[in-house]
Amino acid sequence: MALDQSFVGRTYPPSRPYEVGREKIREFAEAIGDAHPAYTDAEAARALGHADVIAPPTFVFSISFGEAQRVVQDPKLGLDYARVVHRDQKFAYTRPLVAGDLLSVTSTIESIKSLAGNEVLDIRGEVTDAEGRPVVTVHTKLVARAAEGE
Repeated sequence: MALDQSFVGRTYPPSRPYEVGREKIREFAEAIGDAHPAYTDAEAARALGHADVIAPPTFVFSISFGEAQRVVQDPKLGLDYARVVHRDQKFAYTRPLVAGDLLSVTSTIESIKSLAGNEVLDIRGEVTDAEGRPVVTVHTKLVARAAEGE
């Protein structure tokens, strides 16, 4: 079943704020095996011009993924999530995430395309700080595989 094209351009309400914590940053950096001192040592981060420890670039996925889920689980969209694979992820930063940031994500469906029976869904997540200033734009591309026999 084709996705509802009228959803292209639809923007969902902002997420509830997420506070970026030092410990979460440390845990994430450890999990991905990145020992850069700016992720764990506030003095090292300050020496690089940051107010506190910064998060690895892919840390924002842990915030934005939940909001992308809210979009794809919208029952009116018509997406069968059991057939979805993650195709691509891109991040365009205005500045690094810093411990203490209070961030919200606003998701918009940028496009829906049919390719060889598959549905390709592009979602843009605008991550902003507590003052509404842009921090990072997250581009997520998902593919809903065609059901057998389609």
